[in-house]
Amino acid sequence: MKVLVIRFSSIGDIVLTSPVVRCLKLQAKAEVHYLTKEAYGTLLSHNPYIDQVHLLKDSLADLWEILLEEDFDFVVDLHKNLRSWNVIGRIRKPYGTFSKANLAKWLMVNLKHDILPDKHIVHRYFEAVRELRVSYDGAGLDFYLDPQTVRPLASLHEYSVVAIGGAHNTKKLPPSKLKELCNLIRSPLVLVGGPEDKEAGAMIAADLPHITDMTGQVSIAGSAALIRDARLVITHDTGMMHIAAALKRPIISVWGNTIPDFGMYPFYPDNTFVTSAIFEVGDLSCRPCSKIGYQICPKKHFKCMNDQDLEAITMKANEILSEN
Repeated sequence: MKVLVIRFSSIGDIVLTSPVVRCLKLQAKAEVHYLTKEAYGTLLSHNPYIDQVHLLKDSLADLWEILLEEDFDFVVDLHKNLRSWNVIGRIRKPYGTFSKANLAKWLMVNLKHDILPDKHIVHRYFEAVRELRVSYDGAGLDFYLDPQTVRPLASLHEYSVVAIGGAHNTKKLPPSKLKELCNLIRSPLVLVGGPEDKEAGAMIAADLPHITDMTGQVSIAGSAALIRDARLVITHDTGMMHIAAALKRPIISVWGNTIPDFGMYPFYPDNTFVTSAIFEVGDLSCRPCSKIGYQICPKKHFKCMNDQDLEAITMKANEILSEN
C-alpha cells in the first residue's frame, strides 16, 4: 500500500502528525509519502518511517505530474483545508481525514461555551486512518535529527532552554516579562528563537551573565539539538514545545490567548513519567480570544500574559531542576 500524508505547516502541527506516520509504516506496512511546504522539509527528511517527502514550493501545479505518477492507494489529509482538498480531488483515491473541532472552538472563543472534545489532536488525527485499521501505539511523538547534527555550544552543560518565540505575539510573554523570569531562574539558560526574535533575545540576555542568547543564530535543527540535551524547556504554545515533547524533555509551557483544552498541550508516550507543567491565567472572561492568536491583545490589557505568576513558574523550574 502506498499512502500520501498531507500536512503543509507548521512546525508543531507537523511534529504532531508523527505518530500517524509511524503507525502507518509499522502497522499497515505502507510506503509512506509526505506532502508539506518546502520550508518544513527538514522536519521530515530524517524520519525513518517516511519513504519520500514531496515539497510544495510556489504552486501545487508543479507537483501534479509527480503526485499522479505515484498512483497512491490512500490519502491521509491531516491539514483539511482547501489546498489539501484540491490534492484529494486531483488524485481521486480513497482518503481519510479528521475533525478539526472548529465549531467547538468557535463556541469557546466567541461564546465561552465549552463543548471541546476531551481528546488530544494526536488522537483526533488517527480518525484519518481508521479505515486502514491503524491505531495509536502509545509511543508518543517522533522527531529525528540528522545524525551529523552537532549541538551548538557543545561545551555548555547543565543548562535549560527558554524558547522565546511564537507565531503570534499574544502567545508570547512580553520581552520584559521573559527577562524578569530569566533573572529569577539563576541556573544557566539558553535562549532559542528565530531571526524575528533577535531583538528580544538581546534585550533579555543583556546584563544577565547566566544567559546565552542563540536567537536567530541556529536553524530549527540547531534549536532541537539544544533542546535535546536541556535539563528543562520553558516555552510558549509553539512548535518548540512539541519538539521538546518528542524529545521527552521536561517542559514548562506558558499559555496566553490560547488554551490547552484546544487539544495541543505537550504529548508524551503512555506510561512515561516526564514532568510537564502548564501555566495559564485562569478566570479571564476574554480568554481564549482566538484559536490561533493576534499580534496585539484585542482588549489592550494582555492580562493572559502580563498576569502570569513568574514566581510560581520559577519555583516549578527549580523543583524540576532539583530532580534532574
